Amino acid sequence: MASDYERGRVGLLLVDLVNENFSKDGKAYPIYAPEYDRLGTIGSLKKLVTGVRRHEGIPVFYSTTAFTGEDYSTWRHVSGIHRQMFDSRMFEAGTWHTEFHEEFAPQPGDVILAPHKGLDVLQHTDLEFQLRQRDIDYLAIAGVSGIMAVESTARTAMERGYHVTAFTDAIAAPGGLVTYQAMMRGLTMVSHNVASVDDFLAALDEPTA
Repeated sequence: MASDYERGRVGLLLVDLVNENFSKDGKAYPIYAPEYDRLGTIGSLKKLVTGVRRHEGIPVFYSTTAFTGEDYSTWRHVSGIHRQMFDSRMFEAGTWHTEFHEEFAPQPGDVILAPHKGLDVLQHTDLEFQLRQRDIDYLAIAGVSGIMAVESTARTAMERGYHVTAFTDAIAAPGGLVTYQAMMRGLTMVSHNVASVDDFLAALDEPTA
């Protein structure tokens, strides 16, 4: 069966694979840990990154959230999710918490995006500029949180005409099975493909249509 993915036009976005979310000492880790265990998120992300790197010509884009001391104290309008982060001083710029987790560290040639402060990576960083410079039209999005940054970015990417792939396993959100099922329904609506890591990597190996 022919793949939907055009060779040379596929990119992978990894959302917030930082110590705050993936290290046991990270402030957000405890809220994700049960889902990481249930879904096998960390193993799936490792498999995804390793598998994509075997395919020449697929750029990997890394995003991170980061807030300054001024952000924490001066924002006029603070949303519910930002209030949760600000109250705990999560994702503090220039600290270990916003460094990429060692198991997912960027490699030479990867693209490290400007930090985002809002949820939507495409809206709030240089991601679209980087995608256009590389003629990327098929964007696969993995990471956390699936109901916040991942879904927000997937929705905008779809609206701007990109082919969007979301994952069933290289993703997580707090809230257990009920949240996961709602997340999958939402991602199915705004994505062109929702797949396991294994199925996505197999599709990359198929000849293009």
